[in-house]
Amino acid sequence: MVMALDQDASKPSSMTPQDMAARAAEVSGLLKTLAHPARLMLVCTLVEGEHSVSELEAKLDLHQPHLSQQLTVLREANIVITRREGKQIFYSLTEEKAAQLVAALYTIFCKEEGQ
Repeated sequence: MVMALDQDASKPSSMTPQDMAARAAEVSGLLKTLAHPARLMLVCTLVEGEHSVSELEAKLDLHQPHLSQQLTVLREANIVITRREGKQIFYSLTEEKAAQLVAALYTIFCKEEGQ
C-alpha cells in the first residue's frame, strides 16, 4: 500500500537537528508509554470522553490493581488527569498531542470496519 503525503509533510523541515532530536525524544517517550496494550486500550477509550474508574473497569474488563497501575503510569506521563466527584474518580486525556495521536490510532485500529 502506498501512502500519499500531504502538502505540509512533503516540505523540508525547517527544524534544526537539535529541535528535531528534542521532538523525537518527546514522541519516543509518548510511544513507549502507549506501547503497553492495557494503557493503549485505556487511552483509546478516553479519546471518546471522560470515564470513571468503574466505567473503565467494566468497559475494558481490566481489574484492580492492574487498572490502577496502568492509570498511574498514564497520570505520571501527564497523558491523563483526574477529577473527583464524591467517592468517584474520573479520568480524561490531558495531553493534546497524545489525544491527536491516539485519535488517529483509534480511527485506524479501534473503529469497526465500515464506520
